[in-house]
Amino acid sequence: MLQEATTIVRHLQVRGFVAYFAGGYVRDHLLKRRPKDIDIATNATPEEVGMAFPGARPIGRAFGVMQVTAGTHTYDITTFREDSRASDGRRPDFVRFSDPEHDAHRRDFTINGMFYDPISKKV
Repeated sequence: MLQEATTIVRHLQVRGFVAYFAGGYVRDHLLKRRPKDIDIATNATPEEVGMAFPGARPIGRAFGVMQVTAGTHTYDITTFREDSRASDGRRPDFVRFSDPEHDAHRRDFTINGMFYDPISKKV
């Protein structure tokens, strides 16, 4: 799983995009636990992810989420974003694709606001 996800990140970075592991993987990595899954965050738009990975499936295009299967695992690749306010108290009224810093600000104030670059091996 780690090798496949790292290959996905490398594939995006070689194309000039920023791409990192996000969320639970960072926690598990720091605690030296085996991850259950690996989510990837990038500045590539859903359309660009689809062009980089022709078999990618949109599962939340409005929120910038695409799924890519590599080997036996499926990975969620999410575009960095900023959320607007949420009229319903849960889902933002709209999102704007953004950068890692703004994306981290929209996440809860935990490890979810951290990213890990498996190529440079830096949090």
